[in-house]
Amino acid sequence: MEPIPAPSIDLVSLAPVLVLTVFGIMVLVTDLFIGKNKSALVFISLTGLLMAAISSLAKYDLPVYSFNGAYIVDHLSVFFTFIFCISSALAILVSIDFNQREGIKVGEYYSLILFCTVGMVLLASSTDMIMIFLGIEIVSICLYVLAGIRRNDPKSNEAALKYFLLGAFATGFLLYGMALIYGTTGSTKLTIIAEMIREGSVRSEPLMLMGVVLLIIGFGFKVASVPFHMWAPDVYQGAPTPVTAFMAVGPKAATLAAFFRVFAETMPEISPSWGILLYILSVLSMFIGNLGAIMQTNIKRLLAFSSVAHVGYLLIAIIAKNSLGSASLMFYMLAYAFMIFGAFGIVILIGRKGDENLEIENYSGLAYKHPILALSMTIFLLSLGGLPPLAGFVAKFYIFSAALKEGFVVLVILAVLNSAISFYYYLKVVVYMYMKEPIKEFNITLSPMTLFVVAIALFGTLHLGIFPGPIIALAQY
Repeated sequence: MEPIPAPSIDLVSLAPVLVLTVFGIMVLVTDLFIGKNKSALVFISLTGLLMAAISSLAKYDLPVYSFNGAYIVDHLSVFFTFIFCISSALAILVSIDFNQREGIKVGEYYSLILFCTVGMVLLASSTDMIMIFLGIEIVSICLYVLAGIRRNDPKSNEAALKYFLLGAFATGFLLYGMALIYGTTGSTKLTIIAEMIREGSVRSEPLMLMGVVLLIIGFGFKVASVPFHMWAPDVYQGAPTPVTAFMAVGPKAATLAAFFRVFAETMPEISPSWGILLYILSVLSMFIGNLGAIMQTNIKRLLAFSSVAHVGYLLIAIIAKNSLGSASLMFYMLAYAFMIFGAFGIVILIGRKGDENLEIENYSGLAYKHPILALSMTIFLLSLGGLPPLAGFVAKFYIFSAALKEGFVVLVILAVLNSAISFYYYLKVVVYMYMKEPIKEFNITLSPMTLFVVAIALFGTLHLGIFPGPIIALAQY
């Protein structure tokens, strides 16, 4: 019997994962020994995220493969690690006053965000399907608990249950797809799968093509693309608002990074097979997301359908499968993080305990009472729609440019049309804020940390729109 060689262990490559795991455990243990003042947990969590971001730069001469090629540190994974750390830090900051107001136990809350970030880093850095599955499961389990962390709220419980049932269902598709591809190629490593596809021996295998279809279904559920989006509006509405913002950015960015790595980098030779499917999903996501958002009266459900439409735009970067596509995907997710956390930060400020004021009509007359908040919300919504010179416009411009470079003219025309449609429901909120009489008194508590997050998001949205050059150059590098 031949000895099985041990994999080469490279702990430096795993530094962000190890750092976040240690700090997540520290938050749980520290929570047991401190009193009612939980500010130390915030400090530990933010320190862990900062150290994880710094430790992701520990490797030079990228890319670096480790663990027998199952884990990679490259520019894609490092950039996404920064996005994960930024989104997790903003989620923690925007949660401080919200958790105090709603009576949420913060020990497990902050540790779950850190453990979820561990899964996100694994997802963006994995070059083995087993590792990708492990990353998705870590992210999903943390989100199931976070969605239902308000245990006394029936809507939160319902959101967690729906998310869990549909997430488990999607995991089955993903796992079956991986099994079929393993059965065809004899490997779970993306590099070996890519070599076999390049050789042409498995390109037309029915099992291979069925595995690709099942992978698209599994990833489609995780990023909430049409027709696998049915969980998103209910979960976004029922989950605590900071969790909704976190869910819309970090986990989605991680899944899209894995999506890009599996399809655009590993299987470009069979893109005629999977490209048409993603083309259809992209167009359906844009149209159904935008048309669904038009019909909403709840601000969180509106933003949920809006996020479905944005997935349609993001899938264009995978369809383009070129270097500009990967750079535009990274830039878009960074810009999207600032826009979403800014918008949800305003939603948190408008709400109060027992009444979150989630109906759009509750924003009537906000500009008269709190003009700065109304202006900030307007900037975030117009940026999501793609109005120049804001970050959303630049992000869409680069993604559309990547698609045009590959000749997808019709797809870009449909995407531009959908961007125009989206202004209808974004401007609807603006009209209520500026052109309607207040229907109730605004009892807004200007929470300092939430205002700080809104200010950071506002700066990021404006800066990435006016000076996108350095970030897009870094992403392209």
